[in-house]
Amino acid sequence: MSSDPVHEQPTDEPPESENPSGTKQKLLAFLAPENLALWRPRLSYQAGVLAVFALLASVLLGFADLATRDAIQQRLDEDLKASLEAVVPADLYDNNLLEDTMSLPSAEHNIGAAETKVYLAKKAGSVSAVCFKFIAPDGYAGPISLVMGVNTQGEILGVRVIAHVETPGLGDKIELAKSKWALGFNGKSLDNPTASQWAVKKDGGVFDQFAGATITPRKVVQAVKRGLDFFRANRAALLGLHDVSKD
Repeated sequence: MSSDPVHEQPTDEPPESENPSGTKQKLLAFLAPENLALWRPRLSYQAGVLAVFALLASVLLGFADLATRDAIQQRLDEDLKASLEAVVPADLYDNNLLEDTMSLPSAEHNIGAAETKVYLAKKAGSVSAVCFKFIAPDGYAGPISLVMGVNTQGEILGVRVIAHVETPGLGDKIELAKSKWALGFNGKSLDNPTASQWAVKKDGGVFDQFAGATITPRKVVQAVKRGLDFFRANRAALLGLHDVSKD
């Protein structure tokens, strides 16, 4: 006996996904106190999972730091070595400048640190020159970091700017790449020129200033002189190595 197929009656009710009232009812049901009580333990679990992932991320970052630390330090050493070699002629030493160092107090000489590491250039075991980093703290736009090489007689072998934030096109002429101004220190000492001449020409000294930028060269000149003061105050210790403990 055959039966007629049952045909679904058409309805005007929208699908559940398109029925705002149905969605609202589900949301209200979800927010019911009894349902929230069930979800609270799960939220704690989720927080724990997030904490585990955060810990794993920290561990991975730590491993990444360890993996790159040596490479970064090597690059810093290479940059420092290049700076030192720029202010001490190669024929004055046969040692590793980075390995022969001394640390001396320097706060009273105002070269930017309570203690200054001095790199010793040696020829056949004897100190032939020294080089050290120092700071002009009062540049026009901020501190200016420099490095200087000095021979045993207290004469400047070279001065280079290694970091600054001076005005491009004006104060940045202290860089050797921008001008030859820094070469004007070569051969100078505390006795040449005289103390009163250790200034830019605008202040009665012998060093050039820049058009539109006097403060930057003025502060560099003052800092270089303080560097020479530091060398003179420590000259005996630097050249009499048997009396000074080394790093």
